[in-house]
Amino acid sequence: MVFPDWRAFLPERERLRRERRVLVFANGCFDLLHPGHLHLLQSARALGDSLLVAINSDASVRGNKGPERPLIPAAERAEVLAALEFVDYVLPFDEPTPAEVIAGIVPDVLVKGADWGENEIVGRETVEAAGGRVVRLSLEPGWSTTVILQRARALG
Repeated sequence: MVFPDWRAFLPERERLRRERRVLVFANGCFDLLHPGHLHLLQSARALGDSLLVAINSDASVRGNKGPERPLIPAAERAEVLAALEFVDYVLPFDEPTPAEVIAGIVPDVLVKGADWGENEIVGRETVEAAGGRVVRLSLEPGWSTTVILQRARALG
């Protein structure tokens, strides 16, 4: 299910809390969905009852990745992610980081790729202060949207 923003997700978050269901949170651009993304999201979903994926809005992706990105508009990226059986919720965010989203939702489990250092993970303090946990998941070697784009450009 796609939500327009994190505030629209709050009633669902409250329902999950009442039912004592564990909410896992992952975020990223997910510009070109590839096997590395799939493996990370499947592993994230296995850590709880529901998986929320927050995606950078188009403006946020441009700010983080440059003017040529994203390749796929946010609404279409959200639609693709929401179609995955192991993704329960998707919502966009406009800021450079998901700090505001994490502070508003306070997931039970915050997931990032192992390429992020423990002290670099945005929202870590919020989640841990609420009794949640932060999990760094191994990445699939060789899979990166940036690398895929570089290879495609080299092929011309």
